[in-house]
Amino acid sequence: MADSILNVGGHTALVTGAGQNVGRQIALHLAAHGARVIVNDYFAERAEEVAREITAAGGEAMAVAADITDRDAVNRMVAEGAAKFGPVTILVNNAGNAGATPTGGARKPFWEADRADWDSFIGVNFYGVLNACAAVIPGMIEKKDGRIVTIISDAGRMGEVRLEVYSGAKAGAAGLTRAMARTLARHNIRANNVAIAAINTPGVAAARAGNPEMAAKMLSHYVIRRMGEPDDIANMVLLLASDASSWVTGQTIPVNGGYSFAL
Repeated sequence: MADSILNVGGHTALVTGAGQNVGRQIALHLAAHGARVIVNDYFAERAEEVAREITAAGGEAMAVAADITDRDAVNRMVAEGAAKFGPVTILVNNAGNAGATPTGGARKPFWEADRADWDSFIGVNFYGVLNACAAVIPGMIEKKDGRIVTIISDAGRMGEVRLEVYSGAKAGAAGLTRAMARTLARHNIRANNVAIAAINTPGVAAARAGNPEMAAKMLSHYVIRRMGEPDDIANMVLLLASDASSWVTGQTIPVNGGYSFAL
């Protein structure tokens, strides 16, 4: 891939939440195009499996289990990765939480949910992004090179019924990314968002198979009448991480099959 415009050889990439689904595919794509990849996941076994998959294919990877809501843990992860591969110059903020809450209040209006439910969304979807960015930016400034890609949701662009706090946290992460683009451009650091809709993960596929009527209704909202695949997202992330997008920063790019349009 050395001659490809999408080549990211020489870069160290950190992908959060890379143990499955979209994050896994992003990590595989970056590694296949030359990046050394720090595979992060909350669960060590998932991170290790993806790292093994990368190295088996001839790439370079290391697995680091860390809770991205814990700033100290994130700092240790970044330091460990830099010690092995060099400073992180590609950060993909992929880890997110769309539904897991301590009291099961994910689908309640926020005024009926407990503070712990709010924190479960804000912690991963906003503070997780903040922690990862704060950990890698000093090294990017020193290298005078950085590419930050934050995976948000169309909920953060449009709002989503009974996902008010999730929508707000994703919108906050998007705003943080845009502000970083302005602040960090002079250091040759770019920052962009990728806004995604429903992706055909095993969980979504199982739900659709069990309820064909719901599945048909879901697809009716998409101009391109198919579900998104992890590859669809990984391809856009690779573009934004590469020099092919060297004049693109501060943008929120929907990859959503036409579920919603951007101006």
